[in-house]
Order: sequence, then C-alpha cells, then structure tokens
Amino acid sequence: MLIFPIVTRKIGIEAFGFVTLANTFATLGGVIINYGINQSGIRDVALHIKDKEKLGIVFYNALWIRAIIFLIYIIFLFGMQWYGMKYYSLIILATPLVIAEILNPLFLFIGTQRLKIYNISNVITKLVSILSLLIFIKSAADAGWVNFILGFASVVTYIGLLIYATREFKLSFSFPAKSDLLKLGKDNFYLTANNISVQFQQSIMIFALGHLGNPEWLGAYALCDKVIQTCRMLIISISNAIYPKSVQLYQQGTRIWSLYRKKMKWLITGVFFMGSISIFVLADFIIYVISGQRDHTAILFLKIMSLVPTVAALNFLNVIDQLLKNNTAHIFLIAIILLGISLLLAFILLNSGWYILFASFTLILEICGLMMYEYIIKKPSISHA
Repeated sequence: MLIFPIVTRKIGIEAFGFVTLANTFATLGGVIINYGINQSGIRDVALHIKDKEKLGIVFYNALWIRAIIFLIYIIFLFGMQWYGMKYYSLIILATPLVIAEILNPLFLFIGTQRLKIYNISNVITKLVSILSLLIFIKSAADAGWVNFILGFASVVTYIGLLIYATREFKLSFSFPAKSDLLKLGKDNFYLTANNISVQFQQSIMIFALGHLGNPEWLGAYALCDKVIQTCRMLIISISNAIYPKSVQLYQQGTRIWSLYRKKMKWLITGVFFMGSISIFVLADFIIYVISGQRDHTAILFLKIMSLVPTVAALNFLNVIDQLLKNNTAHIFLIAIILLGISLLLAFILLNSGWYILFASFTLILEICGLMMYEYIIKKPSISHA
C-alpha cells in the first residue's frame, strides 16, 4: 500500500503502467516457477509437521523443482531478445522478482503455523524497499529499476528465512529422488495450470493495453489494478491463515468443514463488501493519494472495479473446498474455461471502442468464476436430490 503510491508519485502514472507491465510478466513467471507449491506445500507440511525427515523431503523437493523450472525460464527469457519486445529491458530488470519466488519459504511457515517471523521479515523488507526507492528512484527514467529493487530486497530476505528455517526445523539437506520430482510434477500439474490461467486472466488486459501502446489507458488501468490486487492480497492472507485449520476441520468431517466454510464465507464477504463501498465512494481521493493527481480515467476505472474484492471474497473458500477435496481436475477445468472467456472478453472490450468498459474485465471474470465454483460445489447435492 505504501510502495506503489511512492513509485507513482516519483515516475508518474504513464511510466507506472510500464513498470506494472514488467512486474506482471515477472509475476506470471513466478507463478509458473512456484508450480503450485504455495498451495499443495502447505497441505504437505501440515500433514508431516511432526516427521522431520518427511518434512525435509517436502521442503527440498519444492526448492529443487522451482530451480529446475527457473532454468527453463532463463532460456525462454534469453530467446525473447530476438522478438523485438518493446519493454524487454524492463522485463530483464524484473528478474530478481522471479528469483525470489524460487527461494520463497512461505508454504513452510504457513504449514507449520509459524508466520510471525516470516511476516516481520517481510515488513522489514518492505521498509528497506521503500527507503531504497526514495533514494534511488528520481524520475520516469529510473522506472526500470523499481522491480529490480523490490526483487533484490526479497531475495536477500528469503535467503535469510531459508537459513533460519533449516536450522529451526532441523531440515537436513538432500537431493530429490527422481520419482519424487515426477510425482510432484504430476500431482501439481492441474494446480499449476490453474494458477497460470488465473494469473494470465488477471494480466491479459495489461498486456493488451501495453500492446496497444496507449500510456494513459495502461497507466490508469495498472494503477486501479494495483488497488484491487492489494485487496486480493488481503484475501490471500486470510486464506493462508485459515488453510491449515481448514485441513484439520476437513479431516474431522465434511459436515464440520461445510458449516465452517459457510460461516466464514459470509463473515469475510461482509467485511469486503464494506471495503468495496468505501473504494467506490472514495475513488477520487484514493487515486489522488496514490498518484498525486486527479486522473479522470483512473477514477472511473476504480469505481467500476470496486466490487471485485467482494466477489473474490465470496469465492476463495470455494477454491479451498476443492483443494481439500483434491479436485484439482475441477479447478483446472474452470481455469481453462475462464481463460477462454478472458481471451474472448478482452478481444470484445478492446474492439468496442469504449475504453471505460476495460475496467469491467476483471469483475466479469470474477463473477464467471464464482458461478462455476458454486455450481461444482452444489452439483453433488443437486444430483443426490
């Protein structure tokens, strides 16, 4: 919440759009490299928390498979230089963000319910990042270094957390067994495909606007998207906090889990609905605070996008439900359908000639995703009836 207002005021809304474009590309690369570990890894760590040997295997297998995928990413990145991408240099400078994803031990700290040290370290990292941005970023000419600074700070922090984790949990170093990597690759394939699809759905409009080459539209959309992504991060944080407990409740019985899911669903949705109302009413103020200017396009975009956090809050427990039931095929199917919808929707919106409609892209996708997950969850009871 503090970083991108500082960046926007330093480099301006238009340059911020280009920074977001490179950041989005790196995030997509990070999702691929993570290979669903931040979801399946939490479950595996929670299940083997008392067995140090198995916990070590889970931990190092996760790091090894990420490292292998990163090598493929580097080869891909090297090959991109011949395609004449307009923002290639910004994408290269964003590579530390991808490296940070290899080292990120979040799944271990969530699974062991030891988030305090992780969160404290991240807060310190963000404060260091803010100080570095204030010192080194002077104008739009320095825009490419924003992602580099953010990524480098995370890399240093995660190295420290990895050292701490291996000592705290007594995780002996080990090379992965080929069979373990193949099993992990197979088990997480659908989950990873879903994550890639979800990230691409959220990113496609930024890539499309970057391709169109209109800095005003790209900057305004990227700015509002960051506000909404901040709300998503809050939802993800809540999801990570209740996931280990959800695993335990589901093991106790599906009815216990179902009652807990419904209770938490409406409680959390109510909180985020109030947040959506606040974003809509205060859109002008929010854009001014972040950018230091009253951008009419950004204000309209943010008002249209303000309901997205509410719809996302309605749906995140549905996703957890399918993860607990190991219905990764359902998650994958929904992701593929949503990917198709996102491509078609982006094409329609971009060719409509009404730039204000660009902001409805994320909201429409969230509603489609909610409807499909609700159908999947309710389908067994409908069939039984």
